[in-house]
Amino acid sequence: MSGLGFAGIIYLDSFWIEKYIIDWNEHDLSENSKDKIKIIQLSDLHLKEIKYFHKTIAERINSELPDLIVFTGDTISRRNSLNIFEELLNLIHPKILKILILGNKEYDARVAIEVLKKAFAPYNGYVLVNENFSYIKNKRRINILGIDDYLHGRPDFNAAVSTIEDTSLETVVLNHCPAYTDSINELNKTTKLNLKMVLSGHTHGGQVTFFGRKIYTPDGSGRYLKGWYTSGSTKMYVSKGIGTTVLPLRFFARAEASIFYL
Repeated sequence: MSGLGFAGIIYLDSFWIEKYIIDWNEHDLSENSKDKIKIIQLSDLHLKEIKYFHKTIAERINSELPDLIVFTGDTISRRNSLNIFEELLNLIHPKILKILILGNKEYDARVAIEVLKKAFAPYNGYVLVNENFSYIKNKRRINILGIDDYLHGRPDFNAAVSTIEDTSLETVVLNHCPAYTDSINELNKTTKLNLKMVLSGHTHGGQVTFFGRKIYTPDGSGRYLKGWYTSGSTKMYVSKGIGTTVLPLRFFARAEASIFYL
């Protein structure tokens, strides 16, 4: 293969395949539970406009019909992209429950939380800032705990836990920056919340890596890059996310959406 041909393949992979052909990953943590709960995680969308691949994501969601979708931060990158987020939401089945937490980009965009909540509510959407949402499916109930952004917000695991009625229930924590999960693990030694898993994003899987080895991850990533980690008794999944930032490309850090069964 000529150098020019190899460069062409790298260009196609970085600017097209890894950005726009979404890798859908499935993780079954249900342990044969009755009334399985299906959750789709979308992270780091960095919405600037709705492109064809966003429509394919919406089509896949509508075909999967999950019980809920969790947006784990950096959905909105600019103040004027709230309307673009609404465009995406209009493509998704309105009956699907949707829960969103804030990332550093929502703070950078200076989107007022109350404005975001008001815009999200008509789509069966809830914004969680250090608070809990109790989800019920038939006879089963779990907690969905949303933590504020670690970099620009005021993450407070204990304050969030104080909003839970029943701490014995399985709990899914949504936490944009994975570095804060170390604090969650330490704090939960006292709180003893029944943590099923933490869902994070922020790192983009490195976005541009040296064949999978990280070159750079943003502040708030800590020692984490992508995939599953166990810290003490805390299990966390770090999504590579969907959008890009700074550079409009990905290399050995393919965009992903994840499906979890609880």
